[in-house]
Amino acid sequence: MTPARAILASLRLSDSLLSTRLYTAPSLLTQVTHFSPFLMEQSRSFYYFNSDQKVYFSSKPSSLVELLLANDWSTELESELQNSNPILTHETVIFALKKLDKDPDKAWGFFNWACERNGFKPSSPSYSMMLRILVNKDSMKNFWIILRKMKEQGFYIDEETYLTISAIFKKEKMNSDVVAFKHFFDRMVKENAMDTVVKNVAIVISEKDWSNDVEKELSGMGIVLTDNFVIRVLKELRNYPRKALQFFHWVGKCEGYDYNTIIYNAIMRVLGRHDSIEEFWSVLEEMKNAGHYMDIDTYIKISRQFQKSKMMEDAVKLYEFVMDGPFKPSVQDCSILLRSISSSENPDLDLVSRVAKKFEATGNSLSKAVYDGIHRSLTSAGKFDEAINIMKAMKDAGYEPDNITYSQFVFGLCKARRLEEACEVLDEMEAHGCIPDTKTWTILIQGHCSASQIDKALMCFAKMMEKNCDVDADVLDVLINAFLSQKRIDGAYTLLIEMVNKAHIRPWQATYKLLIEKLLEERKLEEALNLLRLMKQQNHPPYPEPYVLYISKFGTVEDATDFFKALSVKEYPSTSAYLHVFQSFFKEGRHSEAKDLLYKCPHHIRKHPKISELFGSAKSV
Repeated sequence: MTPARAILASLRLSDSLLSTRLYTAPSLLTQVTHFSPFLMEQSRSFYYFNSDQKVYFSSKPSSLVELLLANDWSTELESELQNSNPILTHETVIFALKKLDKDPDKAWGFFNWACERNGFKPSSPSYSMMLRILVNKDSMKNFWIILRKMKEQGFYIDEETYLTISAIFKKEKMNSDVVAFKHFFDRMVKENAMDTVVKNVAIVISEKDWSNDVEKELSGMGIVLTDNFVIRVLKELRNYPRKALQFFHWVGKCEGYDYNTIIYNAIMRVLGRHDSIEEFWSVLEEMKNAGHYMDIDTYIKISRQFQKSKMMEDAVKLYEFVMDGPFKPSVQDCSILLRSISSSENPDLDLVSRVAKKFEATGNSLSKAVYDGIHRSLTSAGKFDEAINIMKAMKDAGYEPDNITYSQFVFGLCKARRLEEACEVLDEMEAHGCIPDTKTWTILIQGHCSASQIDKALMCFAKMMEKNCDVDADVLDVLINAFLSQKRIDGAYTLLIEMVNKAHIRPWQATYKLLIEKLLEERKLEEALNLLRLMKQQNHPPYPEPYVLYISKFGTVEDATDFFKALSVKEYPSTSAYLHVFQSFFKEGRHSEAKDLLYKCPHHIRKHPKISELFGSAKSV
């Protein structure tokens, strides 16, 4: 029996699989004494290129991708690709580019070869994918070449692609490219006459119920139906999926226009949501019957949307559908899907079984990531005996359980409030040579905190430190939040101070902010100011708002003076800080305190025009 089938048996959902008797074990890992799934090596064919071996492959996308991944781009590889006469459809090129998205140079070479030597006609989606691949400091020359080609050929950058690329530029701090790209996009919109027509068509469709009158109005608009135009209208109608489908059907009836893969994929992206899911599956079946395939980029986008919307049944159904075609999702896509299923409150193990079964049925052997995905679902669902058997199957398949695997087990036990057993798992890890890392300890501590067992969480924390495991801001945040949830504010404050001074931890800014707010609610200004000083020392941005509100309502002039000293890294804070406090005092009607504070301010503050104006206005009032 293959490892995947052993897993299906563990889930007790196998249909035609060989019967497997699962050992029912206690939750502790060392007490698993028997589980022996039969392993069967699966033969797979791989193709590699070298100077002594001629490579042959069919038009199957997997064969093309294997060749591309195994070799550097070269004239020899180009010749070999040319001699093989591959059939480069839209789906095939998108599939190959997706596999090459971490290698901009090779993706660039392949795309140019496909367009210039093989007659591939690029589309708006394929150009958009190339742009996303080339957003890299080392490939900006090619990025701008692609942009110019798009414009010359009448293609248009949609707003979604524009925002995605702009966000990447900003993240990489490529400020000059942000400005240049915005200028290019704005000019493209302004110069593209089609843009107005697209928006007018979308307005007509979105503002009216579909009827013969709408069809007549569209027919009278002089529309030239191209793939680019149809795609853009569908994107404009993305918030009106049923109306987008009506436009799609109308386009299909127009003389001289035939659906193709690109248009089918465009409408699928629009329909892949909760309020049009029936239409989605209907059009997908129509697409299949017409001999077209969902491209891998479309699959990933829709699958992520299903998972985000908790439409797990549809996500698994789509996974099964695409895995039956030639453009199969990656192992990573499978793992992400399993992780999404396991993250629900009560994971549906039938969905886990279906994903694992389809993964194996398409010729794959289970990877560590897939094992972990199944194991995560089992532990989250409280199926610990089955999870133990999966860990044994992993070992038999050559994958030693690691911190990821054990952390999932600890998380599941904590979720089930089996905290003592969760603690014992860490001892078992060490016995098997796997040292618990910071993440594993944090999960254990979080489990105790969630069960309101704060003191035991602290004992785990102390043990973590005794083991010389790195304590970080995450675990500190978990403990601080737990203390605050039980209104143990003094304990939270003391813990943070100790960890900063003795363990040299730099807490998250959010941790500081929450604790400051809670301290001020309890009128513990001195402690809150101490935290403000620590934030300043650790180069966190200042957080003056709650102090100003507190001082203006309850504080004294001396409190305000102490706040100013704690706030600034210089001798005095900015004028705006003083102005903010004065305004708050006036708002609370505490004019005398504001005047007393003014007398204690440095000369340049007392004479500042805005301060003088504020006190002049207050005097006149």
